[in-house]
Amino acid sequence: MTNPIQFALAVTILLATPGPTNTLFLTAGATSGFKAMRLIPAEVLGYLTTIVIVGYFVGDLAQTAPGFAALLRIIVAGYLIVLAVRLWRAGLQASTEARLVTFRDVLITTMLNPKALVFAIGIIPVHAPHSLFYFAAFVVMVIMAGSGWALLGLGLTRGILPASGKPLVARLGAVVITGFAGYLVITAVLQTTA
Repeated sequence: MTNPIQFALAVTILLATPGPTNTLFLTAGATSGFKAMRLIPAEVLGYLTTIVIVGYFVGDLAQTAPGFAALLRIIVAGYLIVLAVRLWRAGLQASTEARLVTFRDVLITTMLNPKALVFAIGIIPVHAPHSLFYFAAFVVMVIMAGSGWALLGLGLTRGILPASGKPLVARLGAVVITGFAGYLVITAVLQTTA
């Protein structure tokens, strides 16, 4: 996508859509406050890693081999289930001050996020002459989106939920991430049976 306006709209809409990474930022903002901003480099690195690998090396395979794409969805779903279980358990612990979302969680979740594949295959023109411009603009938009989701989580605990609601946010995050995992499994099965 080489039209800058279409590119900006597509990236903004996709980054604003709830997903596994955004759920982690919402949870981190609710449980860690402004410290959640430390996780933004993990999101940037995660997206860029997948975009470069898929965009330059395996993009054609992901587009033409439905079995490969389904396998990727199953792997991502498995990881999301493990992450959801960990968040759920952390939400059940008495201490709400523990950092529930780590740099590694955000990095791996973002690398495996289906949005990263969409960015790599359909939105970021990795082979365009001015691809560095698109990458730079993408990084700025990722920083803004991650910050926005973290601040939304912070606002939830400051404005709506009492401090005792932090474990609830972690458990809700686990449920949402499990839902994304289920969606990925269903789409993988439907893709291979179609």
